[in-house]
Amino acid sequence: MYYRVFDCWRFVAAMLVMAYHFLYSAPYGAETGTEFLRRLLPLLDMFFMISGFFIATRYADQIRSAADYRDFMRRRVARLYPLHFIVTMFFAAVALAALLAGADHYPFAHELAALPQHLLALHALGTTSGLALNYVSWSVSAEFFSYALFPLILVMFRWKGLRGLVLMLAFWVAALEYASWRGAFPSGHWTGADTLGAYRAFADFVMGAIIAVLVGRRSVDIRSHWPGLMLFAAAVATMIGQTTPYLTLALLAASLTATALAETARPASTGVLARLMPFTRVAFGIYLWHPVMEFLFLTVVWDRWLERLDIVDFYVYWTMPMAATVAIAMLSDRYLERRFGNLIAGPRRASTPKPAGAASA
Repeated sequence: MYYRVFDCWRFVAAMLVMAYHFLYSAPYGAETGTEFLRRLLPLLDMFFMISGFFIATRYADQIRSAADYRDFMRRRVARLYPLHFIVTMFFAAVALAALLAGADHYPFAHELAALPQHLLALHALGTTSGLALNYVSWSVSAEFFSYALFPLILVMFRWKGLRGLVLMLAFWVAALEYASWRGAFPSGHWTGADTLGAYRAFADFVMGAIIAVLVGRRSVDIRSHWPGLMLFAAAVATMIGQTTPYLTLALLAASLTATALAETARPASTGVLARLMPFTRVAFGIYLWHPVMEFLFLTVVWDRWLERLDIVDFYVYWTMPMAATVAIAMLSDRYLERRFGNLIAGPRRASTPKPAGAASA
């Protein structure tokens, strides 16, 4: 199965996050735009739910031993780490150059102090006091945390089935609620966490695994894409209306479930989206590369040169870094990430057929 709708949603979410960050350089209209897009940030939870769904669907049947798990982790590192490393080192070089040049208008020393945590992908576990360097890559750290705990999901499922996963999610959310009550999250509540975002992401990841079970069992026979689209629209409406985040998360989970059920029932129904796949498949690259384009096109070129010259409107100019981000993400996927990833992953270990697991039980 290739879930084209999910890829499209991830692409749209990545583009919206990029627009949100780019708007902070806008000379006018920024407050309205950033406030609107800030309300859509719970779409990041959708990223982690989809990730949990894909991982459970693909690997639940394959991980039966420590060797299987090592192979799984090596392949996940090969997929995410190369681009994370490249972008992190870019911003480390910027911070070092600024320090050597004597810049004192920004805490560059604080940025560099966070480099070890970034390289170890631990910066979403509360090891840093705030976002630094490759600031969007807290989600990469959160993904690795979820991958590290994936065996717990498998243990709970193989022990108690779907009820075990629901119990695990309930326990985790209860712990997050308690931590929020004690003031552990700088954002105030776990649903908006980033510096401690790994713990938020794992709740979404477990929800994605639950969705994988529901879809594998075909608990509801949904064949049309309309229910999923309507539920997704309702989730977005709750974001804009700033209702309780629990309703938003529930609607996102329901929309992903309905959409996956429809696409597995009728895979050819999304064939028209195949032409978009060269773009939608690089959503991760867009998400990680856009801070680099923001620095080059907006911090350097716009803020220090073009804005003063007043020769082009910002909302015309900002299409350039957006287009550049998509282009560099496509090139990076083809020429950088795959090549470095293959070096990390190595040859695929031969495996024996496994009995059905969470994805199909």
